[in-house]
Amino acid sequence: MKKRQFIALALPLAMGLSGLALAPAAYAADGNTIIVGADTTFPPFETQVDGKVTGFDIDMINEIAKAEGLKTEIKVLPFNGIIPSLQAGSIDAAVAGITITKDRLKNVDFSDAYYKSGLSVLVKDDSKIAGFGDLTGHVVATKKATSSVDYMTEKGFKMDNVKQFQNIDAAYQALMTGGADAVIFDNPVNLDFANHHKGVKVVGGLLTGEYYGIAVSKSKPELVGKINAGLAKIKKNGEYQALFKKYFGGDVNGVVEGVEKPADVAKGD
Repeated sequence: MKKRQFIALALPLAMGLSGLALAPAAYAADGNTIIVGADTTFPPFETQVDGKVTGFDIDMINEIAKAEGLKTEIKVLPFNGIIPSLQAGSIDAAVAGITITKDRLKNVDFSDAYYKSGLSVLVKDDSKIAGFGDLTGHVVATKKATSSVDYMTEKGFKMDNVKQFQNIDAAYQALMTGGADAVIFDNPVNLDFANHHKGVKVVGGLLTGEYYGIAVSKSKPELVGKINAGLAKIKKNGEYQALFKKYFGGDVNGVVEGVEKPADVAKGD
């Protein structure tokens, strides 16, 4: 009888411990470090220089964490692995120039918007393509699982003519070597590439208006509040504005004035 009672008591206890083991950790082992996913193929927002992860987003999340008494641990991931990693709880937050969309809000939470962007078309200097309307029949390169793919799908662009790459560097390489006639991607990244490479240009103006946010696991609602508080602090103390000077030469077109809530700026599915 005692043996049966012990088994009866031990079983729910073991199940309870198992449930705890499966629950995502709040932060890293020290309880004060947030694990941040980053795709390092998105300069000037994220890149690697001599093995070190750097960029606008990296500096920004570090300043936000510092303002809130937190530390960061950067975990490099491919872009299409970021949302699944947040859902699985293997990372707490992510910075990767992530456009706030209604579809993504179903799976993760977002901070207030921190950058206003849009898609643009990048072509070679001698191209006759003057904008999106001229792309019919041409091969377009871009990055997988990004808003550029969504945009072309929504516009009825023939997807057989779209080359999707794991990272944007490969898409630019396709353009430079003749494997693609144009690249559609986030304007600040296209501009950064054009500023560092001869023979290419952005044409046609912005195709969209969209906002970047810091993605956060839905199991960490308290972290969203801390990140928003930290973002407000670095806007007030000037660190946010200093990053635009450092990474964009002072171009402030992407500055988000005031507070732009995710639900208010989210693009359609």
